[in-house]
Amino acid sequence: MATANRQTIKTQLHEIINDYDQFQQTIIQQKQNPHNSFLIQQVNQWETDSIEKIQQTAQQCRETLMKLTQKTINDVETKFVELSEKLKEIREENEIDLKHFQLKLTQITEELLQPSNISIRQDSQEFIKKISVISSFEQIQTKKNKFEQFGTTVAGGNGQGDKLNQLNCPQGIFIDNDGSIYIVECGNQRIVKWKLNSNEGQIIAGENGQGNQNNQLNWPMDIIFDKENNSFIISDMGNKRVIRYFDQNQQTIISNIKCSGLTIDKNGFIYACDFENHEVRRWKEGEEKGELVAGGNGQGNHLNQLNCPTDIFIDEDCSLCISERDNHRVTKWKKGAKEGIIVAGGNGQGDSLKQLDHPQGLFVDHLGQIYVADQWNHRVMRWCEGDEEGEVVVGGNDEGEQSNQLDSPTGLSFDNEENLYVVDFNNHRIQKYEKL
Repeated sequence: MATANRQTIKTQLHEIINDYDQFQQTIIQQKQNPHNSFLIQQVNQWETDSIEKIQQTAQQCRETLMKLTQKTINDVETKFVELSEKLKEIREENEIDLKHFQLKLTQITEELLQPSNISIRQDSQEFIKKISVISSFEQIQTKKNKFEQFGTTVAGGNGQGDKLNQLNCPQGIFIDNDGSIYIVECGNQRIVKWKLNSNEGQIIAGENGQGNQNNQLNWPMDIIFDKENNSFIISDMGNKRVIRYFDQNQQTIISNIKCSGLTIDKNGFIYACDFENHEVRRWKEGEEKGELVAGGNGQGNHLNQLNCPTDIFIDEDCSLCISERDNHRVTKWKKGAKEGIIVAGGNGQGDSLKQLDHPQGLFVDHLGQIYVADQWNHRVMRWCEGDEEGEVVVGGNDEGEQSNQLDSPTGLSFDNEENLYVVDFNNHRIQKYEKL
Protein backbone atom coordinates (compact mmCIF):
# COMPACT_ATOMS: atom_id res chain seq x y z
CA MET A 1 0.00 0.00 0.00
CA ALA A 2 2.84 2.37 0.95
CA THR A 3 4.63 1.52 -2.31
CA ALA A 4 1.50 2.41 -4.30
CA ASN A 5 1.20 5.75 -2.50
CA ARG A 6 4.84 6.56 -3.14
CA GLN A 7 4.36 5.72 -6.81
CA THR A 8 1.29 7.99 -7.00
CA ILE A 9 3.16 10.85 -5.32
CA LYS A 10 6.11 10.29 -7.63
CA THR A 11 3.84 10.43 -10.66
CA GLN A 12 2.17 13.63 -9.43
CA LEU A 13 5.55 15.20 -8.67
CA HIS A 14 6.72 14.31 -12.16
CA GLU A 15 3.67 16.03 -13.64
CA ILE A 16 4.27 19.13 -11.52
CA ILE A 17 7.92 19.24 -12.64
CA ASN A 18 6.79 18.97 -16.26
CA ASP A 19 4.29 21.80 -15.73
CA TYR A 20 7.02 23.85 -14.05
CA ASP A 21 9.40 23.28 -16.97
CA GLN A 22 6.71 24.24 -19.47
CA PHE A 23 5.88 27.40 -17.50
CA GLN A 24 9.56 28.34 -17.29
CA GLN A 25 9.82 27.87 -21.04
CA THR A 26 6.78 30.13 -21.48
CA ILE A 27 8.46 32.84 -19.38
CA ILE A 28 11.62 32.60 -21.49
CA GLN A 29 9.57 32.87 -24.69
CA GLN A 30 7.69 35.91 -23.34
CA LYS A 31 10.99 37.63 -22.52
CA GLN A 32 12.46 36.83 -25.92
CA ASN A 33 9.29 37.65 -27.87
CA PRO A 34 7.19 40.15 -25.87
CA HIS A 35 5.28 41.01 -29.05
CA ASN A 36 3.67 37.57 -28.97
CA SER A 37 1.88 38.16 -25.67
CA PHE A 38 -1.89 37.74 -25.54
CA LEU A 39 -2.49 41.45 -24.84
CA ILE A 40 -0.25 42.54 -27.71
CA GLN A 41 -2.16 40.16 -29.97
CA GLN A 42 -5.39 41.83 -28.86
CA VAL A 43 -4.01 45.24 -29.87
CA ASN A 44 -2.82 43.82 -33.20
CA GLN A 45 -6.25 42.33 -33.87
CA TRP A 46 -7.92 45.66 -33.04
CA GLU A 47 -5.56 47.38 -35.48
CA THR A 48 -6.33 44.84 -38.23
CA ASP A 49 -10.10 45.04 -37.68
CA SER A 50 -10.04 48.84 -37.59
CA ILE A 51 -8.03 49.11 -40.81
CA GLU A 52 -10.35 46.61 -42.49
CA LYS A 53 -13.40 48.57 -41.36
CA ILE A 54 -11.87 51.82 -42.65
CA GLN A 55 -11.00 50.24 -46.00
CA GLN A 56 -14.48 48.75 -46.41
CA THR A 57 -16.18 52.06 -45.59
CA ALA A 58 -13.82 53.98 -47.88
CA GLN A 59 -14.55 51.58 -50.76
CA GLN A 60 -18.30 51.88 -50.23
CA CYS A 61 -18.03 55.68 -50.26
CA ARG A 62 -15.89 55.60 -53.41
CA GLU A 63 -18.45 53.42 -55.24
CA THR A 64 -21.31 55.69 -54.18
CA LEU A 65 -19.36 58.79 -55.22
CA MET A 66 -18.59 57.29 -58.64
CA LYS A 67 -22.30 56.77 -59.31
CA LEU A 68 -23.32 60.22 -58.05
CA THR A 69 -20.44 61.93 -59.84
CA GLN A 70 -21.44 60.35 -63.15
CA LYS A 71 -24.98 61.64 -62.69
CA THR A 72 -23.63 65.11 -61.89
CA ILE A 73 -21.44 65.06 -65.01
CA ASN A 74 -24.45 64.11 -67.14
CA ASP A 75 -26.52 66.95 -65.66
CA VAL A 76 -23.73 69.47 -66.17
CA GLU A 77 -23.18 68.25 -69.71
CA THR A 78 -26.88 68.81 -70.47
CA LYS A 79 -26.70 72.35 -69.10
CA PHE A 80 -23.55 73.02 -71.12
CA VAL A 81 -25.25 71.88 -74.33
CA GLU A 82 -28.19 74.19 -73.59
CA LEU A 83 -25.80 77.06 -72.94
CA SER A 84 -23.99 76.36 -76.22
CA GLU A 85 -27.29 76.48 -78.12
CA LYS A 86 -28.11 79.84 -76.56
CA LEU A 87 -24.66 81.12 -77.52
CA LYS A 88 -25.32 80.20 -81.16
CA GLU A 89 -28.66 82.04 -81.08
CA ILE A 90 -27.04 85.13 -79.55
CA ARG A 91 -24.34 85.14 -82.25
CA GLU A 92 -26.96 85.09 -85.02
CA GLU A 93 -28.92 87.91 -83.42
CA ASN A 94 -25.74 89.92 -82.65
CA GLU A 95 -26.99 90.50 -79.11
CA ILE A 96 -24.16 89.24 -76.93
CA ASP A 97 -24.61 89.46 -73.16
CA LEU A 98 -21.08 88.48 -72.14
CA LYS A 99 -21.58 88.90 -68.40
CA HIS A 100 -24.62 86.65 -68.35
CA PHE A 101 -22.84 84.02 -70.43
CA GLN A 102 -19.68 84.14 -68.27
CA LEU A 103 -21.75 83.79 -65.08
CA LYS A 104 -23.58 80.73 -66.37
CA LEU A 105 -20.31 79.13 -67.51
CA THR A 106 -18.74 79.77 -64.11
CA GLN A 107 -21.73 78.24 -62.34
CA ILE A 108 -21.70 75.00 -64.26
CA THR A 109 -17.90 74.77 -63.95
CA GLU A 110 -18.18 75.03 -60.16
CA GLU A 111 -20.97 72.47 -60.16
CA LEU A 112 -18.75 70.08 -62.11
CA LEU A 113 -15.69 70.52 -59.90
CA GLN A 114 -17.44 70.82 -56.55
CA PRO A 115 -21.02 69.51 -56.68
CA SER A 116 -23.28 71.29 -54.20
CA ASN A 117 -25.57 68.28 -53.84
CA ILE A 118 -22.81 65.86 -52.75
CA SER A 119 -20.71 66.11 -49.58
CA ILE A 120 -18.74 63.97 -47.15
CA ARG A 121 -20.32 63.75 -43.70
CA GLN A 122 -18.30 63.00 -40.57
CA ASP A 123 -20.49 61.47 -37.89
CA SER A 124 -19.94 62.52 -34.29
CA GLN A 125 -20.50 58.97 -33.06
CA GLU A 126 -17.45 56.76 -32.69
CA PHE A 127 -16.81 54.74 -35.83
CA ILE A 128 -13.86 52.88 -34.35
CA LYS A 129 -13.78 52.17 -30.64
CA LYS A 130 -10.72 53.75 -29.07
CA ILE A 131 -8.64 51.40 -26.94
CA SER A 132 -6.29 52.21 -24.09
CA VAL A 133 -4.15 50.36 -21.59
CA ILE A 134 -5.35 50.24 -18.00
CA SER A 135 -3.04 49.09 -15.24
CA SER A 136 -3.80 48.59 -11.58
CA PHE A 137 -0.29 49.94 -10.88
CA GLU A 138 -1.45 53.40 -12.01
CA GLN A 139 -4.35 53.42 -9.56
CA ILE A 140 -1.83 53.72 -6.74
CA GLN A 141 -0.53 56.93 -8.31
CA THR A 142 -3.88 58.70 -8.59
CA LYS A 143 -3.79 59.80 -4.96
CA LYS A 144 -2.74 63.45 -4.95
CA ASN A 145 -0.60 64.84 -2.18
CA LYS A 146 -2.27 67.15 0.31
CA PHE A 147 -0.47 69.78 2.33
CA GLU A 148 -0.87 71.58 5.63
CA GLN A 149 -2.70 74.84 4.85
CA PHE A 150 -0.82 76.86 7.46
CA GLY A 151 2.78 77.35 6.42
CA THR A 152 5.88 77.59 8.59
CA THR A 153 8.41 80.32 7.88
CA VAL A 154 11.81 78.67 7.30
CA ALA A 155 13.72 81.69 5.95
CA GLY A 156 13.21 85.42 6.37
CA GLY A 157 9.96 86.59 7.87
CA ASN A 158 11.69 89.36 9.82
CA GLY A 159 10.68 92.20 7.55
CA GLN A 160 12.26 93.49 4.37
CA GLY A 161 15.97 94.13 4.78
CA ASP A 162 19.56 93.11 4.11
CA LYS A 163 20.46 91.56 7.46
CA LEU A 164 21.32 87.87 7.48
CA ASN A 165 18.00 87.00 9.14
CA GLN A 166 16.06 88.98 6.53
CA LEU A 167 15.15 88.65 2.87
CA ASN A 168 14.42 91.31 0.27
CA CYS A 169 12.14 90.33 -2.63
CA PRO A 170 13.08 86.64 -2.89
CA GLN A 171 12.52 85.24 -6.37
CA GLY A 172 13.98 81.78 -7.02
CA ILE A 173 14.77 78.82 -4.80
CA PHE A 174 16.77 75.59 -4.80
CA ILE A 175 16.75 72.90 -2.08
CA ASP A 176 19.65 70.46 -1.77
CA ASN A 177 19.64 66.92 -0.40
CA ASP A 178 20.46 67.95 3.17
CA GLY A 179 17.55 70.40 3.33
CA SER A 180 19.56 73.59 2.84
CA ILE A 181 17.67 76.29 0.94
CA TYR A 182 19.41 78.49 -1.63
CA ILE A 183 17.46 81.69 -2.21
CA VAL A 184 17.76 84.30 -4.96
CA GLU A 185 17.16 87.77 -3.50
CA CYS A 186 16.66 90.18 -6.37
CA GLY A 187 16.12 93.06 -3.90
CA ASN A 188 19.45 92.44 -2.14
CA GLN A 189 21.26 91.41 -5.34
CA ARG A 190 22.57 88.24 -3.71
CA ILE A 191 22.21 84.49 -3.23
CA VAL A 192 21.89 83.24 0.35
CA LYS A 193 22.01 79.77 1.86
CA TRP A 194 19.81 78.90 4.80
CA LYS A 195 20.77 75.62 6.43
CA LEU A 196 18.05 73.37 7.83
CA ASN A 197 16.48 74.86 11.00
CA SER A 198 18.82 77.88 10.97
CA ASN A 199 17.77 81.39 12.03
CA GLU A 200 19.82 83.24 9.46
CA GLY A 201 21.44 82.72 6.11
CA GLN A 202 24.93 83.08 4.72
CA ILE A 203 25.80 84.94 1.53
CA ILE A 204 27.28 82.69 -1.15
CA ALA A 205 27.17 85.08 -4.12
CA GLY A 206 26.67 88.81 -4.63
CA GLU A 207 28.17 89.97 -1.34
CA ASN A 208 29.67 93.05 -3.05
CA GLY A 209 26.43 94.85 -3.84
CA GLN A 210 24.69 95.59 -7.12
CA GLY A 211 26.94 95.84 -10.18
CA ASN A 212 28.27 94.18 -13.29
CA GLN A 213 31.64 92.98 -12.06
CA ASN A 214 32.48 89.29 -11.76
CA ASN A 215 31.79 89.35 -8.03
CA GLN A 216 28.50 91.25 -8.33
CA LEU A 217 24.90 90.61 -9.37
CA ASN A 218 22.18 92.83 -10.79
CA TRP A 219 18.60 91.67 -10.27
CA PRO A 220 19.24 87.91 -10.16
CA MET A 221 16.17 85.77 -10.88
CA ASP A 222 16.86 82.03 -10.66
CA ILE A 223 19.34 79.42 -9.49
CA ILE A 224 19.89 75.76 -10.42
CA PHE A 225 22.54 73.20 -9.51
CA ASP A 226 24.75 71.45 -12.06
CA LYS A 227 25.58 68.07 -10.49
CA GLU A 228 28.07 67.11 -13.19
CA ASN A 229 30.23 70.19 -12.59
CA ASN A 230 29.36 70.61 -8.89
CA SER A 231 28.44 74.25 -9.38
CA PHE A 232 25.50 76.64 -9.30
CA ILE A 233 24.13 78.39 -12.37
CA ILE A 234 22.52 81.79 -11.79
CA SER A 235 20.44 83.99 -14.08
CA ASP A 236 21.83 87.51 -13.64
CA MET A 237 18.97 89.24 -15.43
CA GLY A 238 19.95 92.88 -14.95
CA ASN A 239 23.41 92.18 -16.37
CA LYS A 240 21.91 90.15 -19.25
CA ARG A 241 24.06 87.13 -18.52
CA VAL A 242 24.00 83.63 -17.04
CA ILE A 243 26.88 82.78 -14.72
CA ARG A 244 28.40 79.64 -13.27
CA TYR A 245 29.34 79.94 -9.61
CA PHE A 246 31.80 77.63 -7.84
CA ASP A 247 34.38 77.98 -5.05
CA GLN A 248 33.70 81.70 -4.56
CA ASN A 249 34.34 82.30 -8.27
CA GLN A 250 31.91 83.08 -11.04
CA GLN A 251 32.20 82.76 -14.78
CA THR A 252 29.88 84.09 -17.49
CA ILE A 253 28.67 81.16 -19.62
CA ILE A 254 25.86 82.86 -21.58
CA SER A 255 25.85 86.52 -22.60
CA ASN A 256 23.33 89.00 -23.99
CA ILE A 257 20.22 87.33 -22.58
CA LYS A 258 17.62 88.76 -20.22
CA CYS A 259 17.20 85.40 -18.51
CA SER A 260 14.23 84.97 -16.17
CA GLY A 261 14.33 81.21 -15.59
CA LEU A 262 16.73 78.27 -15.84
CA THR A 263 16.75 74.48 -15.90
CA ILE A 264 19.21 71.73 -16.81
CA ASP A 265 18.59 68.29 -18.32
CA LYS A 266 20.17 64.92 -17.59
CA ASN A 267 22.72 65.46 -20.38
CA GLY A 268 23.99 68.74 -18.98
CA PHE A 269 22.24 71.02 -21.49
CA ILE A 270 21.20 74.35 -19.97
CA TYR A 271 17.80 75.82 -20.87
CA ALA A 272 17.18 79.54 -20.40
CA CYS A 273 14.03 81.66 -20.70
CA ASP A 274 14.73 84.80 -22.72
CA PHE A 275 12.18 87.19 -21.22
CA GLU A 276 12.94 89.95 -23.70
CA ASN A 277 12.83 87.89 -26.91
CA HIS A 278 9.98 85.61 -25.79
CA GLU A 279 11.81 82.35 -26.41
CA VAL A 280 13.65 79.49 -24.74
CA ARG A 281 17.09 78.38 -25.89
CA ARG A 282 19.26 75.38 -25.08
CA TRP A 283 22.99 75.68 -24.55
CA LYS A 284 25.90 73.32 -24.27
CA GLU A 285 28.76 75.05 -22.55
CA GLY A 286 30.93 76.92 -25.02
CA GLU A 287 28.13 77.70 -27.48
CA GLU A 288 27.53 81.37 -28.24
CA LYS A 289 23.99 81.36 -29.62
CA GLY A 290 22.31 78.23 -28.35
CA GLU A 291 19.52 76.30 -30.04
CA LEU A 292 15.95 77.61 -30.15
CA VAL A 293 13.60 75.07 -28.52
CA ALA A 294 10.43 77.09 -27.83
CA GLY A 295 8.92 80.34 -29.08
CA GLY A 296 11.06 82.52 -31.31
CA ASN A 297 8.07 83.68 -33.37
CA GLY A 298 7.64 87.02 -31.68
CA GLN A 299 5.53 88.03 -28.72
CA GLY A 300 2.00 86.62 -28.89
CA ASN A 301 -0.54 84.07 -27.73
CA HIS A 302 -0.43 81.60 -30.61
CA LEU A 303 0.76 78.10 -29.75
CA ASN A 304 4.08 78.71 -31.53
CA GLN A 305 4.67 81.88 -29.52
CA LEU A 306 5.55 82.84 -25.96
CA ASN A 307 4.74 86.00 -24.04
CA CYS A 308 7.20 86.94 -21.29
CA PRO A 309 8.36 83.46 -20.21
CA THR A 310 9.27 83.52 -16.52
CA ASP A 311 10.15 79.97 -15.47
CA ILE A 312 10.83 76.58 -16.98
CA PHE A 313 10.89 72.92 -15.92
CA ILE A 314 12.15 69.89 -17.86
CA ASP A 315 11.00 66.30 -17.35
CA GLU A 316 12.69 62.95 -18.04
CA ASP A 317 11.43 62.97 -21.66
CA CYS A 318 13.01 66.40 -22.23
CA SER A 319 9.57 68.01 -22.54
CA LEU A 320 9.57 71.62 -21.36
CA CYS A 321 6.90 73.28 -19.24
CA ILE A 322 7.04 77.07 -19.52
CA SER A 323 5.29 79.74 -17.44
CA GLU A 324 4.10 82.58 -19.66
CA ARG A 325 3.49 85.57 -17.43
CA ASP A 326 1.56 87.77 -19.83
CA ASN A 327 -0.36 84.93 -21.51
CA HIS A 328 -1.47 83.73 -18.06
CA ARG A 329 -0.78 80.14 -18.99
CA VAL A 330 1.67 77.26 -18.84
CA THR A 331 2.58 75.53 -22.08
CA LYS A 332 4.28 72.19 -22.63
CA TRP A 333 6.71 71.79 -25.53
CA LYS A 334 7.67 68.23 -26.35
CA LYS A 335 11.19 67.62 -27.59
CA GLY A 336 11.51 68.88 -31.17
CA ALA A 337 8.01 70.42 -31.21
CA LYS A 338 7.31 73.56 -33.25
CA GLU A 339 4.49 74.63 -30.94
CA GLY A 340 3.32 73.97 -27.41
CA ILE A 341 0.11 72.73 -25.85
CA ILE A 342 -1.64 74.55 -23.01
CA VAL A 343 -1.47 72.51 -19.79
CA ALA A 344 -2.55 75.16 -17.27
CA GLY A 345 -4.53 78.38 -17.57
CA GLY A 346 -4.88 79.82 -21.05
CA ASN A 347 -8.38 81.12 -20.37
CA GLY A 348 -7.46 84.73 -19.90
CA GLN A 349 -6.36 86.60 -16.81
CA GLY A 350 -8.50 85.78 -13.78
CA ASP A 351 -8.95 83.97 -10.49
CA SER A 352 -11.24 81.07 -11.41
CA LEU A 353 -9.94 77.50 -11.25
CA LYS A 354 -9.58 77.61 -15.05
CA GLN A 355 -7.39 80.70 -14.97
CA LEU A 356 -4.02 82.00 -13.86
CA ASP A 357 -2.86 85.54 -13.19
CA HIS A 358 0.81 86.20 -13.94
CA PRO A 359 2.15 82.66 -13.32
CA GLN A 360 5.75 82.36 -12.20
CA GLY A 361 7.53 79.42 -10.54
CA LEU A 362 7.00 75.87 -11.84
CA PHE A 363 7.51 72.33 -10.65
CA VAL A 364 6.41 69.04 -12.26
CA ASP A 365 6.34 65.99 -9.98
CA HIS A 366 6.96 62.32 -10.87
CA LEU A 367 3.26 61.87 -11.69
CA GLY A 368 3.35 64.71 -14.21
CA GLN A 369 1.32 67.03 -11.96
CA ILE A 370 2.15 70.68 -12.61
CA TYR A 371 2.54 73.04 -9.64
CA VAL A 372 2.37 76.75 -10.49
CA ALA A 373 3.05 79.84 -8.39
CA ASP A 374 -0.03 81.88 -9.38
CA GLN A 375 1.49 85.21 -8.42
CA TRP A 376 -1.31 87.77 -8.61
CA ASN A 377 -3.86 85.30 -7.25
CA HIS A 378 -1.61 84.73 -4.21
CA ARG A 379 -1.85 80.96 -4.40
CA VAL A 380 -0.18 77.80 -5.64
CA MET A 381 -2.18 75.80 -8.18
CA ARG A 382 -1.89 72.18 -9.30
CA TRP A 383 -2.91 71.04 -12.76
CA CYS A 384 -2.92 67.65 -14.44
CA GLU A 385 -2.34 67.67 -18.19
CA GLY A 386 -5.68 67.45 -19.98
CA ASP A 387 -7.75 68.83 -17.10
CA GLU A 388 -9.99 71.82 -17.79
CA GLU A 389 -9.26 73.37 -14.41
CA GLY A 390 -6.71 73.20 -11.64
CA GLU A 391 -6.99 73.08 -7.87
CA VAL A 392 -5.68 75.35 -5.14
CA VAL A 393 -2.89 73.64 -3.20
CA VAL A 394 -2.01 76.39 -0.71
CA GLY A 395 -2.89 80.06 -0.37
CA GLY A 396 -5.85 81.53 -2.21
CA ASN A 397 -7.07 83.33 0.93
CA ASP A 398 -6.45 86.81 -0.44
CA GLU A 399 -3.08 88.49 -0.17
CA GLY A 400 -1.73 88.77 3.34
CA GLU A 401 0.97 87.83 5.80
CA GLN A 402 -0.89 85.26 7.90
CA SER A 403 0.43 81.69 7.87
CA ASN A 404 -2.41 80.59 5.55
CA GLN A 405 -1.84 83.51 3.18
CA LEU A 406 0.66 84.46 0.49
CA ASP A 407 1.52 87.75 -1.16
CA SER A 408 2.68 87.42 -4.77
CA PRO A 409 4.42 84.00 -4.68
CA THR A 410 7.14 83.74 -7.32
CA GLY A 411 8.84 80.36 -6.86
CA LEU A 412 8.36 76.91 -5.42
CA SER A 413 10.17 73.64 -4.84
CA PHE A 414 10.01 70.38 -2.88
CA ASP A 415 12.39 68.64 -0.48
CA ASN A 416 13.17 64.92 -0.43
CA GLU A 417 10.17 64.27 1.82
CA GLU A 418 7.83 65.97 -0.70
CA ASN A 419 7.15 68.97 1.54
CA LEU A 420 6.28 72.11 -0.43
CA TYR A 421 8.33 75.33 -0.20
CA VAL A 422 6.96 78.60 -1.57
CA VAL A 423 8.80 81.86 -2.22
CA ASP A 424 6.53 84.52 -0.68
CA PHE A 425 7.83 87.56 -2.59
CA ASN A 426 6.10 90.52 -0.95
CA ASN A 427 6.24 88.97 2.53
CA HIS A 428 10.00 88.51 2.12
CA ARG A 429 9.96 84.95 3.42
CA ILE A 430 10.03 81.28 2.44
CA GLN A 431 7.05 79.22 3.59
CA LYS A 432 7.14 75.45 4.16
CA TYR A 433 3.95 73.39 3.87
CA GLU A 434 4.16 69.92 5.37
CA LYS A 435 2.91 67.02 3.29
CA LEU A 436 -0.01 65.34 5.07
